[in-house]
Amino acid sequence: MNILIVVTVISMFISFFLAFFLVTVKTEHKTSNRLFAFFLIITAIDISDPVVNLLAEGPSNLGMLKNTLAFLQIPTFYLYVLSVCYSDFKLRPKHLLHGLPFLAVNVILLPHFYWVDLASKINFIEHRQSRIELQINHILFHIQIVIYFIAVFILLRKAKKLYLENYAGTSINSYHWLFQFTSVLTILYLIVILKNIFKFSDYPYISEWIKIGILVFELFIICWYLYKALNHPGLFRNIDSTLQLASDIVLEKKNETQSLRDDELDADLTKLKTYMREEKPFLNPSVTIQDISAGIGIPTRELSVLINHRLGQHFYDFVNTYRVEQAMNILQDGTKTKVTILEILYEVGFNSKSSFNTAFKKYTGKTPTLYRKDLQDRIL
Repeated sequence: MNILIVVTVISMFISFFLAFFLVTVKTEHKTSNRLFAFFLIITAIDISDPVVNLLAEGPSNLGMLKNTLAFLQIPTFYLYVLSVCYSDFKLRPKHLLHGLPFLAVNVILLPHFYWVDLASKINFIEHRQSRIELQINHILFHIQIVIYFIAVFILLRKAKKLYLENYAGTSINSYHWLFQFTSVLTILYLIVILKNIFKFSDYPYISEWIKIGILVFELFIICWYLYKALNHPGLFRNIDSTLQLASDIVLEKKNETQSLRDDELDADLTKLKTYMREEKPFLNPSVTIQDISAGIGIPTRELSVLINHRLGQHFYDFVNTYRVEQAMNILQDGTKTKVTILEILYEVGFNSKSSFNTAFKKYTGKTPTLYRKDLQDRIL
């Protein structure tokens, strides 16, 4: 029990410390940071049971309110992911609707818990397995978990597609952090569901052991949050929510009376390739489809369809193809044998070695280092 208290105190301290850091740090992404900070604070309060039990003499209204705060965790996490994915996200009055489950469960508890004396509260807790209010609350909580995690995975899937179709920077790496974050939380909440099932079964002691495991697991997760926050402050924040998927644009066009003829598409394609070859916009590490649209005078929607459907490539891969070709030219240049791989990747528009290696191998079947070695062997 002493070890459990120590683990809880450490988890709470790190959560509050990271929340304080996120709220006070100077950044343009204040909404995302505040939502994540709120999520961490709710999490810290949620895991505080071992500490609270040392101080509390019995069930209380404040203690029950603390337990129901769990209904705000997943909605806050969903809003956080939404704010990170879309750069133009803003909190609006409609987002208060996400707090309705929290409000509903507390209203349900009013008659038989919040408005009764201490003895009745103790009786309520002792007979929790037969209390319809608590059963309803647990069912609502489990339904909420399933709905919100499905919504988050759908959101991430769409955000990734939008990014690949419209951007060519390195923020795609941060998508993996969000996906990992969501996956780890999904595992955690599946364990929580399992704990709750045993809590209302004939084996409640198993629920207590699982609860101890959850507290230890959450300590590792919170430490992971801290590591990510300190080492990867830039997240997946580059998408404009007004953008459309190319597939949706094509579907709209099928319903329009006019469509571009093949020769017009071919002309636009030639114009695009000439622009990429001569102006080399791909050398800009954060180039977007809007930048190229402005450069060649083709509307963004038309350009998106041209690249994603006519060429069968995401914008991300389309741009990286030119970057890899430029890198290959440098590697083949006998006068630049002293230029390092790191210097080359920055020169051609990449921002990280991992993304450069992945793109290069996808295009050539070899890593840049192996490609250079094979060229040197041929010369020798």
